[in-house]
Amino acid sequence: MITSPTGPPRFFDKPFHASFVSRPNRFLVECISGGKNIRAFLPNPGRLQELLLQGSILHIIEENTNPERKTAFTVVAVERDGVPIMLHTHRTNQVARFLIENGLIPTLQGASVVKAEATVGRSRFDFLLNDGRGEIYMEVKSCTLVGERVAMFPDAVTARGARHLEELATLSFDGTRTAVLFVVHWPFAEVFMPDYHTDLHFAQTLLKVHNDVDIIPVSVRWNDDLSLVPDVRILPIPWEYIEREAKDRGSYLFVLRLSDDKKINVGKLGSIVFKKGFYVYVGSAMANLTARIERHQRLRKNFHWHIDSLRDVSEVVGVFSIRSSDRLECELASSVSNIAEWPIQGFGSSDCTCPTHLFGFKKDPVSLPSFQRLLQYFRMDRFKE
Repeated sequence: MITSPTGPPRFFDKPFHASFVSRPNRFLVECISGGKNIRAFLPNPGRLQELLLQGSILHIIEENTNPERKTAFTVVAVERDGVPIMLHTHRTNQVARFLIENGLIPTLQGASVVKAEATVGRSRFDFLLNDGRGEIYMEVKSCTLVGERVAMFPDAVTARGARHLEELATLSFDGTRTAVLFVVHWPFAEVFMPDYHTDLHFAQTLLKVHNDVDIIPVSVRWNDDLSLVPDVRILPIPWEYIEREAKDRGSYLFVLRLSDDKKINVGKLGSIVFKKGFYVYVGSAMANLTARIERHQRLRKNFHWHIDSLRDVSEVVGVFSIRSSDRLECELASSVSNIAEWPIQGFGSSDCTCPTHLFGFKKDPVSLPSFQRLLQYFRMDRFKE
């Protein structure tokens, strides 16, 4: 941390702005700053698809600490609606330590860090704390997946994260106090939930252990110079809502890429000419949603649904679950139709009154702000406790 005797604390030295261009792999981004092309290290393995959109403003620092690195630049934050969201997962522990040792987390006031990277048996946790009443083993998680008022974690499947929860719960059974601190880098968040759409196992594990492990989601605010505003709020968690919704049912968006124009025989619809491009299919399964999605992804299968014919000649770009106890498939199809460039009439809608459940795009829809806003709405912003 960079100390600041006259202002809020800063964790990054001389950040500058750049414009996002692409992400060649999980840990590398290409961007433009001052008219120059820059490649920068991204210390965050999350998907970040809703944040790393074409032209998004990044905050970059220059580091020369590791001669083996391919770039001297590091992405540390991205702006959403003009507000920085810190992305540097390695620095989140520094932020957590500052919040704890300065008494800024109400449920941890009086606590201090005894040890970082504390080992218990085969388990290792981010911190061992002591608040005067005893020891607390704590894990820290960085949360960047946010809607207008809902924050969720994780944005990608994390078997390691679920394992940490189970290990902390096991410790608590022996009388040891344990906690997970979720640092939410969005000052407007009002509610925190596990992202059961993306990682159902993590969400169900969090639900299972929440009476044994102290779950502490806190919202923080970053200034434009990436100084930290010492205004921390603990976010409520709607456990009853999560228990109802975190089940293997709901709707999904199945995104495919067709490399060339093709004429395809689609069951009773007959032969249809599909233009080269991307396609979003809207489906649902109010039981065994995961199995339905896995079936769609397989190539070798007996054709049953319209989508099977298109999947047979196309490439899977992505699948986005929207788990819900409500039947949202037709509402979802209507919303996708508003951002699509063309429909395939009658496709996948033989059992409802919708014109179609398949929509075409010239460009990858996953990279479009309109698609990400739609996904955010159905996954987060529809939330009503």
